[in-house]
Amino acid sequence: MGAHHSHQPRHSSAEDPSGLHRLALLVIAPLAVLTLVSMVWLWPDPLPTPDGQSRLPEVTGTVTGLDRVECEEELPDEVNGCGTAYVALDDDSVEGAPRSGELEAPLPNGPGAPELAEGDGVILISTETPDGITWAVVDHQRGSQLWMLALAFVVALVAFGRLRGVTALVGLGVTFLVLVLFVVPAILGGDPPLLIAIVGSAAVALTVLYLTHGFTPSTSVAVLGTLAALALTGLLSALAVATMHLTGFTDDLSAALGQTYAVNMEGLLLAGIVIGSLGVLDDVTVTQAATVAELSRANPEYRGRDLYRAGSRVGRSHIASVVNTIVLAYAGSSLPLLILIVANNDGLGNVLTDQIVAQEIVRSLVATIGLVAAVPVTTALAALSARGRW
Repeated sequence: MGAHHSHQPRHSSAEDPSGLHRLALLVIAPLAVLTLVSMVWLWPDPLPTPDGQSRLPEVTGTVTGLDRVECEEELPDEVNGCGTAYVALDDDSVEGAPRSGELEAPLPNGPGAPELAEGDGVILISTETPDGITWAVVDHQRGSQLWMLALAFVVALVAFGRLRGVTALVGLGVTFLVLVLFVVPAILGGDPPLLIAIVGSAAVALTVLYLTHGFTPSTSVAVLGTLAALALTGLLSALAVATMHLTGFTDDLSAALGQTYAVNMEGLLLAGIVIGSLGVLDDVTVTQAATVAELSRANPEYRGRDLYRAGSRVGRSHIASVVNTIVLAYAGSSLPLLILIVANNDGLGNVLTDQIVAQEIVRSLVATIGLVAAVPVTTALAALSARGRW
């Protein structure tokens, strides 16, 4: 029994026997400072308020009645038919609103038009015409439903994750703030989208991983693996986009964005690949680092190479499932366009080489290569950190 106890290590995996955590911090600390300085330098100015708009602000109201009449001619995209919707405004002090607070608007029709029923909360816009102000119903209100869904999400996450669930929510908030306050305004302000995406992603990784998983050797290993894979993803995406001559202009929305706001759409494509990869990358790197740490505790006799081999087996299984997740996620987000392209083309080769589909293929393949590279890097660092010997 005494001999058995003599083989137990006198340190835990969290004590960093190899000193790798200290070494990792010597690498991470300058990167964190560089990221902070870059964010301050690239921080966008407030976006100018567009002027010259003839359209008044959106207003909200509730449908109090529907007066349907027979259409004089057939509507190509009928949703509500012909007639008038009566809407009571939530704020009757809106400029141009009737004194009664109830206004009339034609029933909306056409692709994507909201289907109305009495009692629906709706959003309206007004347009100035030579004959006065006209109103149009453009959408349903859905704020209360979104708040209910968000509350269910928070309750489920905290009930299961407890303190980790709370820190995950805080991390999600940080990610949202970085995207809304830095990434999007900076791109709209004319800064290079790829540079903004890399700086923003680094800020999210450095902040959220430590915030969510704690200041431990495993987290530092995950941070290093994530940043290394992000750098590789950025380089590969730039190379793929350049060699395939992808422009980022794939539909009317991207064309309008490029023309109206002078956004570099090729750079925006690269930024989307980097930011989209981050969410899956931190999942893989954190899982690998945590797996190796648990293997180290469960098998005190394992050397670094044994931990690496065992962790790699877990990583290969994880990658196999994550690859399918990435492809399905990108396919699902662009499914309407994919259906339209397949319907309008005869051969499979034409479909796959079309810029819209090729763009999604590049997203999937580049993100996957970054993930594959993250597994051995993170696993090796975690094995060295846990054991201190190979």
